[in-house]
Amino acid sequence: MGELQLAVRFTSLSLASMIYLYGHPLLPKMHYLHPFTVNQLDSLRYQAMNIVAVRLSRAEPPLRKEVVEYMLDVDSHMWSMRRSKANFFRIVSLFSGVISISKWLGDVRYWKNPITTILVHILFLILICYPELILPTLFLYMFLIGIWNYRFRPRHPPHMDTKLSCAEGVHPDELDEEFDTFPTTRQQDVVRMRYDRLRSVAGRIQTVVGDMATQGERFQALLSWRDPRATSLYVIFCLIAAIVLYVTPFKIIALVAGLFWLRHPRFRSKLPSVPSNFFRRLPSRADSML
Repeated sequence: MGELQLAVRFTSLSLASMIYLYGHPLLPKMHYLHPFTVNQLDSLRYQAMNIVAVRLSRAEPPLRKEVVEYMLDVDSHMWSMRRSKANFFRIVSLFSGVISISKWLGDVRYWKNPITTILVHILFLILICYPELILPTLFLYMFLIGIWNYRFRPRHPPHMDTKLSCAEGVHPDELDEEFDTFPTTRQQDVVRMRYDRLRSVAGRIQTVVGDMATQGERFQALLSWRDPRATSLYVIFCLIAAIVLYVTPFKIIALVAGLFWLRHPRFRSKLPSVPSNFFRRLPSRADSML
């Protein structure tokens, strides 16, 4: 009975929020013509939460404001180690397919399975000779994947997943940090320990963001003449590439590039490729930072 009441209240809470936000017929058009700022959206969400909380607090039995805030994710912007881990694993799961495809292409490229590599060569040559088959083949492949995954379709409606939320093996201190108020009410030693832990996590994020910024600045350095020799070489290469691509048919270019990329490891060098070595030596603004 308690679960049924909770489900009914959750449904009424969601409907009340939707009616409050989109009940007026002009609100959807105003949202597209005059979009809200981030601060206005936060303020509107907080006001909707207060209205729903006041309404449900008068019900019998009453529902506390903390429950409404948790169900509406009002404090979703607050730091939580558990949520950070869960979102990280969600990203890893999202890109697991791309990672698997890249590993498979690497195995094909280095001839780990010669039969598979030869079949890929044949498919590549067919697609080069008949480029109009590229898109039909791609969509047919996705159709076959969808049919194959039909056997593994979800049998039950979605529910709260404790494993996805990383709630099974969460540390008690992380839970205490998640449900702590803002500003904090914990002791100084506990806050110092959590601050040091946050600094260690933020340091890793800072390193990744810095590497991404470095790669982007190296792309900008190709045409910024910060390194005159590198920019002059790249400009000359672009001119030659434009002439070659204009004169040579695209099928020949794609065929040569594909066969060169799929060449046998016997014809490969263990040293980094020339484009990779050239790109890594480009300057970035990381050298100018303190």
